[in-house]
Amino acid sequence: MGKLDIRTKRCLVTGAAGGIGAATAVALGREGAHLVLTDLHSAGLERTAEEVRAAGGRVLMVRAVDLTDADAVRALAAEVGAEVGALDVLLNIAGISIWGTIDRLQEEHWRRLIDVNLMGPVHVMSSFLPAMIEARRGGHVVNVSSAAGIFGLPWHAAYSASKFGLRGVSEVLRFDLRRHGIGVSLVCPGAVATPLVEGLEVVGVDRSAPSMQAVERRFLRHAIRPDEAAAAIVKGLERRRYWVYTSRDIRLGHYAQRWFPWGYEAVMRLLNRSLTRAEAKATAGAGR
Repeated sequence: MGKLDIRTKRCLVTGAAGGIGAATAVALGREGAHLVLTDLHSAGLERTAEEVRAAGGRVLMVRAVDLTDADAVRALAAEVGAEVGALDVLLNIAGISIWGTIDRLQEEHWRRLIDVNLMGPVHVMSSFLPAMIEARRGGHVVNVSSAAGIFGLPWHAAYSASKFGLRGVSEVLRFDLRRHGIGVSLVCPGAVATPLVEGLEVVGVDRSAPSMQAVERRFLRHAIRPDEAAAAIVKGLERRRYWVYTSRDIRLGHYAQRWFPWGYEAVMRLLNRSLTRAEAKATAGAGR
């Protein structure tokens, strides 16, 4: 497949109320894409729509939808089909994050992550791809996974289950959809300074403890801005790349994982020990 000219392409952006989703919507609008924006939060959606229009972009539709509700997503697809027609690009960016050790994570945490991070994109693709295939215009799907969809990061078991799941779906669809001229990109961001970080739930751990605050500061030192992540996503989309990294550290880490597994394993063990020590200090402080 050649490069994708996204000018006038009709693009669905999920998670568009803030963070990477909002930044990507604005970046696409500047490039001339025509946008359908959705998220759970209507107020944030309207702010993004206003920002897109202020930057000269075109917004075709704004709808607040719970992507975990399959019927609601099918209804959205029907409405988009009637008012806009078949889309050209689907960008599954919406997601949540919950960390925790296996002994602290509850079933509700696992189900919530799978529902939002995996089944949300599945509902979108199942509802919108048939019309794209029938339209015979080709197109593209962008699925935002995570560095946790590549690496065995500490305390990420439930989150990684959802992100590795989305990676698996994407790996199959990159071949299944090729005959229809529809490409697939798998985006694997590392640290990004978004509201998701501020609202991150770490099960059973006091995030306000000094040791945990130190962990968060180290995380944010390596974080990129949402607009930087958005720029990488748009570039990957235009070039129809499968693997899309939003920062060099994740690209290098993925390379090391494949070609220097001993180094990758040493880093993962080091990260695990570091986080475990921070948690032990937080627990000891809380017990005083």
